[in-house]
Amino acid sequence: MIAVLATVAPQPAEERAFREARCPPDAPNCEAATGPILYVERVDPDGDGDAHFVIAGKDDVTGLGTSVIDVRRDLRPHPLPGPGATISAAGPVYTGSYGQRQIQADVLRVAP
Repeated sequence: MIAVLATVAPQPAEERAFREARCPPDAPNCEAATGPILYVERVDPDGDGDAHFVIAGKDDVTGLGTSVIDVRRDLRPHPLPGPGATISAAGPVYTGSYGQRQIQADVLRVAP
């Protein structure tokens, strides 16, 4: 009988498991949401360089099964993911310019 030893090559960063964003346990007014992108606002009308995403999923931050994520300029991923890509965000919840509840992302992760 011949023993065969197999080696496992390290996975590239793109193939590692996707980790959902989480709120710190002691963070007040913090929520997290994960899901596929339904809509991207790539150019913010107020000109501050942030991006906005509407995602679907089990989280109901903005409405039933939907969450709006506001991503400030320094967290904005490049390239900006589009509809169908999965993102996860966590941060405080504030009222947006249309009166909606939205996450102001302190953490943003994009699925590979």
